[in-house]
Amino acid sequence: MLTVGILYNEAYGVSVKKEIEARLSRSVSVGALQTALKRLEDKGYLKSREGESTEERAGRPKKYFEITALGKRAMEHARNTREELWSAIPKMALQVKMAGGNV
Repeated sequence: MLTVGILYNEAYGVSVKKEIEARLSRSVSVGALQTALKRLEDKGYLKSREGESTEERAGRPKKYFEITALGKRAMEHARNTREELWSAIPKMALQVKMAGGNV
């Protein structure tokens, strides 16, 4: 969903795949991505619309995705939960002891 937000009006399968791969430096399966996008749409977090048909896609339209209000709330909840968990960790727990006792 974050990648769909980053791409805004240009979020379709191939652009989402390329953006994830560029940002995470890892390969993304087209099938796994399509499954994830479909599941997020089924849950109401994303909605899709068809773009215009193009010759390069053999007349098939691109399917563009955007985040819904429900999706935005889910993302904000996840961010707030993550921030609350990070702030609950005692600072001492995050300090790494180096060889020789230095921190």
